[in-house]
Order: sequence, then C-alpha cells, then structure tokens
Amino acid sequence: MNFRLATAGLLLYGVPAVAQRTPRAEQRCIIELIGLEREGTRIEVAPGYVNFFGGGNARFRCRNLPIRMRSDSVAIYQETVAQFIGKVRYQDSTVIMSSDFGTYFRDGEKWEARGNVVLRNLKDGTVLRGPSLDYYRQIPGFKDTAEMYAAERPTVTLPVKDSTRVEQEPYTVVGDWIRTRGNNRLIARGRVTIDRSDFRGRADSLYLDTGPANAGALIGSASLRRVASDSFDLSGERIDLELEQQELTYVTARDSAKLRSADMSLDSDIIGLDVNARKVEQTLAWGTAVRPLALSTGYEIRGDSLAFDTPDQALKEIRAFGNAWVGAQPDSGTSDRDWIAGDTVRAEFVKRDSFGSERTAVNLIEARGEASALYRLRQSGQTQASITYNKGDLIRIRMRLAGDSTTVDSVEVVGNVEGIHLQPAPARAPRDTTGADTTGTRRPAFAARRPRGHR
Repeated sequence: MNFRLATAGLLLYGVPAVAQRTPRAEQRCIIELIGLEREGTRIEVAPGYVNFFGGGNARFRCRNLPIRMRSDSVAIYQETVAQFIGKVRYQDSTVIMSSDFGTYFRDGEKWEARGNVVLRNLKDGTVLRGPSLDYYRQIPGFKDTAEMYAAERPTVTLPVKDSTRVEQEPYTVVGDWIRTRGNNRLIARGRVTIDRSDFRGRADSLYLDTGPANAGALIGSASLRRVASDSFDLSGERIDLELEQQELTYVTARDSAKLRSADMSLDSDIIGLDVNARKVEQTLAWGTAVRPLALSTGYEIRGDSLAFDTPDQALKEIRAFGNAWVGAQPDSGTSDRDWIAGDTVRAEFVKRDSFGSERTAVNLIEARGEASALYRLRQSGQTQASITYNKGDLIRIRMRLAGDSTTVDSVEVVGNVEGIHLQPAPARAPRDTTGADTTGTRRPAFAARRPRGHR
C-alpha cells in the first residue's frame, strides 16, 4: 500500500476529547500529515504512542491552526517531538522560517531551527539570520507574546518606515546572542553592533523597544559614531536612545561621556544630542563628577552645564551655565587665553568669508551675573599687547574679523563696574659702551658730576 495515499490527512498528534474543549487546548498544535512522496512507517511503541518516519517532501499542518511545516524527511517520536531534516520550512500567521534542521516540541510549543536559519517576521518585515534559533509562538492563555532566542552571533535586520509608511534604510544588529519578544522588543548581548550607513553603534549589550516605548540603550563600553558631514564619536558606559517612527531623535551618553568631532572635543558626566532628520541640532552637557569641558582650536568652555546650537549643521550659539568660563584661542606668543566668565556666558557665531572661503567665527560674547573678563589688545606695529580686566553685572564683547583672525571690536560693561587697563611700557633706547645713543644724540663719554658732599 502506498503510505502517502493511505495517510493523507492522518492525525499524528492527538489530545483527549475533554482537553479539546478548553481554550488553551484549542491553541495547541494538533499536527497531521498532508503528504509524502515516499512511503513512511508508523511504529506503535506503546498503546496510544506512535513513532512515525517518512521522507520525500514531507508536508504537515496543525489541523486547528494556520501553521505549516515541511522538509525532505521527518521523524516523530511518541507524539511529543517531531524532527524535520533537510530544506526545512516553518510558517505560521506571524513568521516564515527556513533552516537545515528543525525540531518541534509539543510541550511548550517550541520550534528549534538549526543550520542556515532565516526567519522573516510577516508583521514588520524584520529578518533574522544565523546558525541557531529557538522560537516560541504566541498561545493565548498560555504565552502572551511570541519569543525568539538566537545564539552564535546572529544578524537581525530591522526595517524603518517614515510617517508616511515609506520604507527607509534598515538597521542591522549583530550580537553573540539576540532575544526578541513580540514584534517590538529586542535584547542583544556580547560584542553588540548596530549599524546603518549614517551611524555605527557598539556596546556590550543592546536593548531596543520600537513599540510604544520608542526607546533603547547601548550598555557597557558604549559608543556611537555618526558617519556624515557632521560626523562625531560619542562614548560612555551607557548610551540611551529615543526613537520616533524607528528613527533616532535623541541620544544621551552617561558615565564619563565623551564627544569627539572634527571641530570639538567635549567631556562630561552626561552628553545629550538632539537629532532631527538625521542631523544634530543641539548638544547638551551636564554633570558634577566630570564637569563639562569643551575644547576646540578656537575656544575652551567650562561650566556646570553647556549647550551648543547647530541648526542646519552650523554652529550658531554656545551657552554655559553655572560658574561659566569661556577662553579664546591661545595667544601665539604667550599661549595665554583671553577669557570671559560669569554665572552664565553666551557666545553667538556667524558664517563669514575668510580669504575666499566660508568659516564660522564668534560674533558676540556676553557674561551675566558677577561677570569678569580679561582680554589683550595689540596695536599695529606693537610687539606687546595692552591688557584689560573688567568686572560688572553684564559684560558684552563684540568681535571683528580681521583677515583670518578675530579681534575685539568693542566692550560694554554694565552695573557695578570695575576695571583696569595696562599699557605696555615704551621701549627704552639701548646704550653702547662708548656712550652712544641709538636715537642719534651724542653725549660725552665722561659726564661732569658734582663731587659727593660738595655743592
């Protein structure tokens, strides 16, 4: 007898009649054979317990659920475990999965896939690839949401759609192991990477929730590199991610945070980046263990907190709060900085033409609240600069771009004004041993002197 014909539609897993009436039992798979291309064998090992072996495009389904399974060959043991071998395919209402080997455990409704595993989520388009995957499907009243666990450095591709549901460039996540829960939550651990063409993330572990929470975190030696015209490297022990439509909108690095870019280095306890349309519009830094410090070729800034506004990827304004101090570019001769300080300091920047190219230059600096400032002015032809020190409630300094350098144009001091201005002493004419005066005036080598004690 042809086994395929005789067993088409044969029930292989059964449940007691009473159990079939319960909601939980109705969600459990009652597996049955659809067909085989070669003969199969049923062996009853004990009353009510059957082992089944078959091959040749073996096709099965869950009689009461939209689940399909197929492979080159199959072995089913005592109605509890089914092993699928060669060109394995599993599909339910949520996922489609292929692998070299698959094992289905009726207890716990667990599916194990091994070897060249590829799983596609039918709900959101997420794709997982790797050598090993355990899948637990959702069963109402038994398991509230589907779960997956993948080991041996799997790769997960997370799709991104904008507000109009148009697909954007996806994220790619790799880790020593990855666990997902439902369609939104993902945890990866062990040498984790999350990449896209515009940024690269690295950490010991990653948590990501693209559902209602719209949040994530890179944890443990975390770093995030922006790869674009406004590129930067952000690092800390933890980097928190805020999302909208699966796009990054805010990034916060914590615990000894560091930000490095082509124009600036910034160190602080916490550094936050406000991102809009994949561009950084504002950078914030605050903390006490590591007080914010920003350095660039043109300035040094310190404060209890700092804010940098960069709309359209151009520096527009810097604000420092709490014991704020801003130092200008070091003097070429002394390496000292002109500086301004106060409870708050604000600096405005503009785009200016410099020798035929556009550059960002400071336009105005002002300090408020116990403000003080020290700056140097060097007149044309002078080798030494005059020094001015001012104090007041408000100090406002306007700058002037002279060639390729920026100099002080005007200074305004308001309220409780104090100050001092030091001019460099005129250079004295050097003398030689002959009594010659370098100014050209000749005097005797021995001048007449009144003897001491005489009139």
